[in-house]
Amino acid sequence: MSHQSDLIGEDILAYLAQHERKELLRFLTCGNVDDGKSTLIGRLLHDSKMIYEDHLEAITRDSKKVGTTGEDVDLALLVDGLQAEREQGITIDVAYRYFSTAKRKFIIADTPGHEQYTRNMATGASTCDLAIILVDARYGVQTQTKRHSFITSLLGIKHIVVAVNKMDLKDFDQGVFEQIKADYLKFAERVDLKPTTLHFVPMSALKGDNVVNKSERSPWYEGQSLMEILETVEVSGDRNFDDMRFPVQYVNRPNLNFRGFAGTLASGIVHKGDEVVVLPSGKGSRVKSIVTYEGELEQAGPGQAITLTLEDEIDVSRGDMLVHADNRPQIRDSFDAMLVWMGEEPMLPGKKYDIKRATSYVPGTIASLQHRVDVNTLEQGAASSLQLNEIGKVTVALDASIALDGYDYNRTTGAFIVIDRLTNGTVGAGMIIAEPLAVRYADGHHGKLAHVATEERAVRFGQRPATVLFSGLSGAGKSTLAYAVERKLFDQGRAVYVLDGQNLRHDLNKGLPQDRAGRKENWLRAAHVARQFNEAGLLTLAAFVAPDALGRDQAKALIGRERLITVYVQASPEACRERDPQGLYAAGEDNIPGESFGYDVPLDADLVIDTQSLSVDEGVKRVLALLREREMI
Repeated sequence: MSHQSDLIGEDILAYLAQHERKELLRFLTCGNVDDGKSTLIGRLLHDSKMIYEDHLEAITRDSKKVGTTGEDVDLALLVDGLQAEREQGITIDVAYRYFSTAKRKFIIADTPGHEQYTRNMATGASTCDLAIILVDARYGVQTQTKRHSFITSLLGIKHIVVAVNKMDLKDFDQGVFEQIKADYLKFAERVDLKPTTLHFVPMSALKGDNVVNKSERSPWYEGQSLMEILETVEVSGDRNFDDMRFPVQYVNRPNLNFRGFAGTLASGIVHKGDEVVVLPSGKGSRVKSIVTYEGELEQAGPGQAITLTLEDEIDVSRGDMLVHADNRPQIRDSFDAMLVWMGEEPMLPGKKYDIKRATSYVPGTIASLQHRVDVNTLEQGAASSLQLNEIGKVTVALDASIALDGYDYNRTTGAFIVIDRLTNGTVGAGMIIAEPLAVRYADGHHGKLAHVATEERAVRFGQRPATVLFSGLSGAGKSTLAYAVERKLFDQGRAVYVLDGQNLRHDLNKGLPQDRAGRKENWLRAAHVARQFNEAGLLTLAAFVAPDALGRDQAKALIGRERLITVYVQASPEACRERDPQGLYAAGEDNIPGESFGYDVPLDADLVIDTQSLSVDEGVKRVLALLREREMI
């Protein structure tokens, strides 16, 4: 008897080992309430024999009570498990279903189709390899079809199956199918939807035609059944094997002799002996060993959980990223992104949030909202905030630099979530828009540079770009100090330029009033220019009253908190009135900062220069000393 149980035990272990080796496909089903989504999932589970007999009996009984399919078993009830959901006729939230066939294991993310659940669909789609977009054969390509396809493409899903369902209600008319296919392809071209593979399948989830088995009712359809597509679609090639990215999850130091860096390899292949650098610091070393629970490896690939040890004792901490020395991502403290807003409270530009990307966790702000996308029409429009379930293109500004890739090239290092600092809840999910540092050619090799990166300019100019804001009352000496610093830096061979608030009023900011609101706007517009100058590698010196503390903070978020240095140029109102370089005080109008309206003293200034007690030369020395201290020059 014990021999027999040993054999059974061996059979079970062999089965489990075989099952474990099967490739996993994660896929998403998108469709509205009546498109047959639940029926389709039920059909996949039923026809792949993944339902227990007692479960099927219970569903058969329920079909007679609450089913909608007459004599047939209502397979939708397999999925819509909760009584309350059945009564309402809607499914909210994301449900994950698991099943397997002889060839593959599957995880289905079943998400609601309503517009108000865009965030749920984004959540379900974020880890998927393939999306099934259901189209009702009676109605063709609808608004929701376009919405689901847009979100699918936004989230970088490479494989799409357009499942034309309920073809039985159209007698499997080939003309109906071909028209829907043509309409979808026309739409896909308009929104630049370029999946690696795109399949169209005519089917009936209710009757089972072309779901698991090919149907005799559509002899004209020569393609695969839905299940055949799911079992054979090639997804292993979707992973990025070129760019080694290893976000450090934690530093493992069990004893004095071992110091390893644990995490999951996001992309690329790492070998023992590879030359690597840690970012953002840029310190280099070699991989000494690749350690796993089972033992040491010679190499590791995407998705493997590993611990790396290095030849040298260099400073590495959680949130850093290890990359190959000859293949580095960009290091930025600001970037553009597409953002899906998931919070009940609206997204407000300028408000402080925590930005979590892979293992890094950095405070930051949404510096600006460039446009909002209408998920139904896909049109772009101006907006001042994002509401729940809305999608927009934004600029994110971080308090510290991180290593990042564009989401198109790396779904781990190019994705982030936005966390509310008060509730600690996730309120947004974003996809970074960034060109890679090198063009990718079809053969996979990196070619010549497509765009000159800010980091390259910094190396060329021998300086780190920064903006110095000289803020103070009119007549305090801001422009005098800024031009004197410019002359000194220029004579030292630096690339530098002064943005003078007074000069900008002649062109870019012509017509702006000189009151508090006008002066705030004068500086905010100039901050956009300063940011562009910094991207070009320049040191920018900005002389502006900038009376509003909130406006200065918004500019800091826009330019970058590490990049903007505030110098408070201080002088008494009497001294300013006496100097009066613009004749502002003499004119006696109601636009005098500090008198006609409030000037918020920069209490968080990086440097205070009192022009009544310090000479211009002494002031210049102090500004240069600060730039050197911050390693800008």
